[in-house]
Amino acid sequence: MDRCALAYEYHKKGYNCAQSVTAVFADLTGWTPEQLFAAAGSFGGGYGGSHEEACGAVSGALLVLGILFPYTDEGDREAKRKLYGLAKDFRRRFFETFGHTRCGDLLKARPGLSEKTRAAQRLDITTHCNIMIVTSVELLEELLREQGKL
Repeated sequence: MDRCALAYEYHKKGYNCAQSVTAVFADLTGWTPEQLFAAAGSFGGGYGGSHEEACGAVSGALLVLGILFPYTDEGDREAKRKLYGLAKDFRRRFFETFGHTRCGDLLKARPGLSEKTRAAQRLDITTHCNIMIVTSVELLEELLREQGKL
């Protein structure tokens, strides 16, 4: 399955950036795409369309990490450390690719295609949010491969 292409299709259908990213990992999370759409619904557009907070493509990826590397026991410091480390690593990778992680900052900067946006180039995607979405999926896949989850 080409998760990047599927995320692009979800976004074209009207799902927000966070929903488009999370739903393509349904096979790994054990959640249905519909459950992931629901869980990520308010994260699009920098949290509810405000464009003031985190990019939805980043938020969606972090939601997937939380499902795949659960921290559910308040005393489990190792699980917390692992999840926070992965979240920080993902955010760093996204920032290194685009220079920002806030939706509004990304919209102002309008980073386009580069050598770091391979999936967007491969799929011939040139629109802003779609570049963020497919690159987020691509970066998350790389991280999950490194963690033995993919």
